[in-house]
Amino acid sequence: MKLASEAPKMGSPRLADCADLYCPTIAGDNGSNCEVHHKVNESDNRLGAGDEFPIMDFKSYTDPDLYAVEKELYLASLCEVHDSVEPWHFWMIMLKNGNFDKSTTLCPENGKKVSKIVTDRKFPCFGEGCMNQPLVYHNSSRVVFLGDQMVSLIGGFYGTYDLDANLSTDVGKNSYFSVSWQRNLNTGSWIISHRLTTSLKYPWLMLYLRADATKGFNGGYHYSGRGIMGKLPVSPNFRVKLTLDVKHGGGSNSQFYLLDIGSCWKNNGDPCDGDVLTDVTRYSEMIINPATTSWCRPDNLVSCPPYHVSPIGEIIYRNDTSRFPYSAYHLYCCPGNAKYLEKPYDICDPYSNPQAQELVQILPHPEWAVHGYPEKKGDGWVGDSRAWELDVGALSSRLYFYQDPGTIPAKRVWFSINVGTEIYVSSQGATAEWTVSDFDVLVVPEESNSTDELGSGFLPI
Repeated sequence: MKLASEAPKMGSPRLADCADLYCPTIAGDNGSNCEVHHKVNESDNRLGAGDEFPIMDFKSYTDPDLYAVEKELYLASLCEVHDSVEPWHFWMIMLKNGNFDKSTTLCPENGKKVSKIVTDRKFPCFGEGCMNQPLVYHNSSRVVFLGDQMVSLIGGFYGTYDLDANLSTDVGKNSYFSVSWQRNLNTGSWIISHRLTTSLKYPWLMLYLRADATKGFNGGYHYSGRGIMGKLPVSPNFRVKLTLDVKHGGGSNSQFYLLDIGSCWKNNGDPCDGDVLTDVTRYSEMIINPATTSWCRPDNLVSCPPYHVSPIGEIIYRNDTSRFPYSAYHLYCCPGNAKYLEKPYDICDPYSNPQAQELVQILPHPEWAVHGYPEKKGDGWVGDSRAWELDVGALSSRLYFYQDPGTIPAKRVWFSINVGTEIYVSSQGATAEWTVSDFDVLVVPEESNSTDELGSGFLPI
């Protein structure tokens, strides 16, 4: 989504918290001498369109869209870590607002710039300015004692889309988000806590913790970003481990993703190259909110993929009503720039990505349980905190994605792996709260039986 304009006095919507922890070795010391050496200053985070970067390698654009891209690269240069073969930068927190002002032409349609938005799709918008960027506040990482001489590193970001809100008194009926991290320095484990609250003006909000590629087109972007994954997961050779504790679900419209994986390839199978007219963002999302129903049904084939691939590789077409697992899917929608779609079909939202997108949203089901995913509704939901080890590579290799007939199948390289929720147009304010810990991506190199772990050296965003 185009940035439109930066929030007042907040700078560009790219902020970072990166630090080195220095703990001198002193006999009998319990960690009280540990110091946090910050690599990003608040002056760096406050940089906005037109401001000069302290390092001359980065160009100062007056266009807020171009400036945000450059600022991400600048912050990444401050945070870069060289403790592995590939340098890495930071885990990502993605906060998004689903409001869309159809009276403007800020967003392209399937990558095409249009002179007027003409659509019967409904998007929330309270009027001019509904696509504003949020106010964001920062609690810098710091060392604290948690009792029994346990030392922890904590920090976080929080804020609101309601620009007139006063969060110093109370959240009230305003939109709100927060992400905080806590690290037990004795064990090295991290817990990342999230909260997301919608409001009357902002009923469609998204918040994700993302493991992104250290370079390349991360899920939903058409420019090179920065992340933490130096070795990229490729279907079918990777797994994802995490512990998820959902404390509040966010209401019936909360599409909570145990995992959301994102990639990009063209309809002819070629890798994306930044051409928004021919690139396609591809997503697969496992929704674990038990209130989410299956839109894919025998009487609604338009929301089903053309076929399903069974665990043993058998292809089952969606009109095979006795064998197709309809309840395994929430919905499927096609990329808007595809030329050879099989009827019936539905086009994905053409405005929420810079280029066309394709979505495969799945639900807990025995078909996916063979890969470690939830088997039935309620698994992993509120009151059922679990440690998951998901064979994402095997599952992602089974999913249907559109490709032009007669072309070589795309290599499914995944640039983004996300956990979080999309509260989709709640009729009243809704709140989701959850924690993620032990989040790791394990890649099996091609032609190898060994496994490399990614992200185990977590650095706060």
